[in-house]
Amino acid sequence: MSPLEAAALFAVMLALAIIAFIVYATYNDVVALRQRIDKAWANIDVALKQRWDELPNLVEAVRDVMAFEQEVVTEVARLRSAYSPSAPIPAQAATSEATTSAVRQLFAVVERYPQLRSQTNVLDLQDEIERLEGVIADRRELYNDQVYRYNTRISQVPALYLAGVFGWQARPFFATEPAETARPDATLAVG
Repeated sequence: MSPLEAAALFAVMLALAIIAFIVYATYNDVVALRQRIDKAWANIDVALKQRWDELPNLVEAVRDVMAFEQEVVTEVARLRSAYSPSAPIPAQAATSEATTSAVRQLFAVVERYPQLRSQTNVLDLQDEIERLEGVIADRRELYNDQVYRYNTRISQVPALYLAGVFGWQARPFFATEPAETARPDATLAVG
Protein backbone atom coordinates (compact mmCIF):
# COMPACT_ATOMS: atom_id res chain seq x y z
CA MET A 1 0.00 0.00 0.00
CA SER A 2 1.39 3.34 -1.02
CA PRO A 3 1.64 6.26 1.42
CA LEU A 4 -1.06 8.08 -0.56
CA GLU A 5 -3.44 5.12 -0.30
CA ALA A 6 -2.70 4.79 3.42
CA ALA A 7 -3.42 8.49 3.95
CA ALA A 8 -6.69 8.21 2.01
CA LEU A 9 -7.70 5.14 4.02
CA PHE A 10 -6.83 6.94 7.25
CA ALA A 11 -8.90 9.99 6.16
CA VAL A 12 -11.89 7.79 5.32
CA MET A 13 -11.61 5.91 8.62
CA LEU A 14 -11.30 9.19 10.52
CA ALA A 15 -14.36 10.62 8.74
CA LEU A 16 -16.36 7.45 9.52
CA ALA A 17 -15.26 7.60 13.16
CA ILE A 18 -16.34 11.24 13.41
CA ILE A 19 -19.71 10.45 11.79
CA ALA A 20 -20.20 7.46 14.11
CA PHE A 21 -19.38 9.62 17.13
CA ILE A 22 -21.85 12.31 16.02
CA VAL A 23 -24.61 9.70 15.53
CA TYR A 24 -23.76 8.11 18.89
CA ALA A 25 -23.77 11.44 20.76
CA THR A 26 -26.95 12.66 19.06
CA TYR A 27 -28.76 9.40 19.74
CA ASN A 28 -27.79 9.50 23.41
CA ASP A 29 -28.86 13.15 23.74
CA VAL A 30 -32.27 12.46 22.23
CA VAL A 31 -32.79 9.33 24.33
CA ALA A 32 -31.93 11.32 27.48
CA LEU A 33 -34.43 14.02 26.49
CA ARG A 34 -37.13 11.41 25.88
CA GLN A 35 -36.46 9.92 29.31
CA ARG A 36 -36.76 13.37 30.90
CA ILE A 37 -40.10 13.90 29.14
CA ASP A 38 -41.37 10.52 30.37
CA LYS A 39 -40.23 11.29 33.91
CA ALA A 40 -41.81 14.75 33.82
CA TRP A 41 -45.06 13.24 32.52
CA ALA A 42 -45.04 10.60 35.26
CA ASN A 43 -44.69 13.39 37.83
CA ILE A 44 -47.66 15.24 36.33
CA ASP A 45 -49.66 12.03 36.29
CA VAL A 46 -48.99 11.46 40.00
CA ALA A 47 -50.17 14.98 40.87
CA LEU A 48 -53.26 14.63 38.66
CA LYS A 49 -54.10 11.32 40.31
CA GLN A 50 -53.73 12.90 43.76
CA ARG A 51 -56.05 15.71 42.72
CA TRP A 52 -58.61 13.27 41.27
CA ASP A 53 -58.48 11.31 44.53
CA GLU A 54 -59.16 14.44 46.64
CA LEU A 55 -61.99 15.87 44.54
CA PRO A 56 -64.68 13.36 45.63
CA ASN A 57 -63.88 14.17 49.27
CA LEU A 58 -64.36 17.88 48.61
CA VAL A 59 -67.55 17.32 46.63
CA GLU A 60 -69.00 15.18 49.44
CA ALA A 61 -67.98 17.70 52.09
CA VAL A 62 -69.82 20.57 50.39
CA ARG A 63 -72.69 18.76 48.61
CA ASP A 64 -75.28 18.90 51.41
CA VAL A 65 -74.66 22.52 52.38
CA MET A 66 -74.59 23.78 48.80
CA ALA A 67 -78.02 22.56 47.81
CA PHE A 68 -78.57 25.59 45.57
CA GLU A 69 -75.19 25.26 43.87
CA GLN A 70 -75.51 21.70 42.58
CA GLU A 71 -74.48 22.69 39.06
CA VAL A 72 -71.01 23.66 40.26
CA VAL A 73 -70.63 20.52 42.37
CA THR A 74 -71.94 18.33 39.55
CA GLU A 75 -69.50 19.89 37.07
CA VAL A 76 -66.54 19.12 39.32
CA ALA A 77 -67.76 15.53 39.73
CA ARG A 78 -68.36 15.18 35.97
CA LEU A 79 -64.88 16.43 35.11
CA ARG A 80 -63.31 14.19 37.71
CA SER A 81 -64.99 11.17 36.12
CA ALA A 82 -63.88 12.34 32.65
CA TYR A 83 -60.22 11.90 33.60
CA SER A 84 -58.53 9.07 31.74
CA PRO A 85 -54.81 8.46 32.27
CA SER A 86 -54.68 6.59 28.96
CA ALA A 87 -56.09 9.52 26.96
CA PRO A 88 -53.73 11.44 24.67
CA ILE A 89 -51.84 14.25 26.38
CA PRO A 90 -53.82 17.06 24.68
CA ALA A 91 -57.09 15.49 25.90
CA GLN A 92 -55.70 15.12 29.41
CA ALA A 93 -54.55 18.74 29.30
CA ALA A 94 -58.01 19.93 28.30
CA THR A 95 -59.65 17.87 31.05
CA SER A 96 -57.11 19.12 33.59
CA GLU A 97 -57.64 22.75 32.60
CA ALA A 98 -61.42 22.40 32.72
CA THR A 99 -61.16 20.71 36.13
CA THR A 100 -58.95 23.50 37.43
CA SER A 101 -61.48 26.04 36.24
CA ALA A 102 -64.38 24.15 37.82
CA VAL A 103 -62.50 23.77 41.11
CA ARG A 104 -61.77 27.50 41.18
CA GLN A 105 -65.43 28.19 40.56
CA LEU A 106 -66.33 25.79 43.38
CA PHE A 107 -63.89 27.55 45.72
CA ALA A 108 -65.47 30.89 44.82
CA VAL A 109 -68.89 29.50 45.71
CA VAL A 110 -67.58 27.98 48.97
CA GLU A 111 -66.43 31.46 49.99
CA ARG A 112 -70.09 32.57 50.01
CA TYR A 113 -71.05 29.93 52.59
CA PRO A 114 -69.79 30.81 56.10
CA GLN A 115 -70.82 27.40 57.44
CA LEU A 116 -68.50 25.74 54.89
CA ARG A 117 -65.62 28.10 55.52
CA SER A 118 -65.79 27.24 59.21
CA GLN A 119 -65.52 23.47 58.65
CA THR A 120 -61.92 22.40 59.06
CA ASN A 121 -62.27 19.39 56.75
CA VAL A 122 -63.46 21.63 53.91
CA LEU A 123 -60.62 24.08 54.56
CA ASP A 124 -58.09 21.26 54.71
CA LEU A 125 -59.38 19.77 51.46
CA GLN A 126 -59.39 23.17 49.83
CA ASP A 127 -55.79 23.81 50.93
CA GLU A 128 -54.68 20.38 49.69
CA ILE A 129 -56.33 20.83 46.30
CA GLU A 130 -54.86 24.32 45.95
CA ARG A 131 -51.43 22.87 46.81
CA LEU A 132 -51.91 20.15 44.20
CA GLU A 133 -52.96 22.75 41.61
CA GLY A 134 -49.65 24.54 42.23
CA VAL A 135 -47.73 21.27 41.96
CA ILE A 136 -49.49 20.44 38.69
CA ALA A 137 -48.67 23.89 37.30
CA ASP A 138 -44.99 23.52 38.24
CA ARG A 139 -44.72 20.03 36.83
CA ARG A 140 -46.58 21.04 33.70
CA GLU A 141 -44.04 23.81 33.14
CA LEU A 142 -41.15 21.36 33.57
CA TYR A 143 -42.79 18.86 31.22
CA ASN A 144 -43.36 21.50 28.55
CA ASP A 145 -39.76 22.68 28.91
CA GLN A 146 -38.50 19.13 28.32
CA VAL A 147 -40.82 18.70 25.32
CA TYR A 148 -39.56 22.00 23.92
CA ARG A 149 -35.94 20.84 24.26
CA TYR A 150 -36.70 17.48 22.68
CA ASN A 151 -38.75 18.90 19.79
CA THR A 152 -36.05 21.48 19.14
CA ARG A 153 -33.28 18.88 19.25
CA ILE A 154 -34.92 16.53 16.75
CA SER A 155 -35.58 19.47 14.42
CA GLN A 156 -31.91 20.44 14.27
CA VAL A 157 -29.06 18.97 12.25
CA PRO A 158 -27.84 16.23 12.66
CA ALA A 159 -30.81 14.84 14.64
CA LEU A 160 -33.13 15.97 11.85
CA TYR A 161 -31.49 13.45 9.52
CA LEU A 162 -31.60 10.71 12.14
CA ALA A 163 -35.24 11.30 13.16
CA GLY A 164 -36.59 9.22 10.29
CA VAL A 165 -34.14 6.41 10.92
CA PHE A 166 -34.92 6.16 14.64
CA GLY A 167 -38.62 7.13 14.43
CA TRP A 168 -38.29 10.29 16.52
CA GLN A 169 -41.43 12.40 16.34
CA ALA A 170 -42.37 15.66 18.02
CA ARG A 171 -44.09 15.24 21.37
CA PRO A 172 -47.23 17.20 22.26
CA PHE A 173 -47.11 19.96 24.84
CA PHE A 174 -49.34 19.75 27.91
CA ALA A 175 -51.45 22.66 26.69
CA THR A 176 -55.07 23.39 26.01
CA GLU A 177 -56.89 24.78 23.07
CA PRO A 178 -57.60 28.54 23.35
CA ALA A 179 -61.35 27.83 23.62
CA GLU A 180 -60.67 25.59 26.63
CA THR A 181 -58.89 28.37 28.53
CA ALA A 182 -61.69 30.90 28.22
CA ARG A 183 -62.81 32.24 31.56
CA PRO A 184 -65.98 30.61 32.85
CA ASP A 185 -69.07 32.76 33.08
CA ALA A 186 -69.05 33.95 36.70
CA THR A 187 -72.75 34.76 36.59
CA LEU A 188 -73.57 31.04 36.53
CA ALA A 189 -72.18 30.65 40.05
CA VAL A 190 -74.29 33.41 41.54
CA GLY A 191 -77.19 31.84 43.37
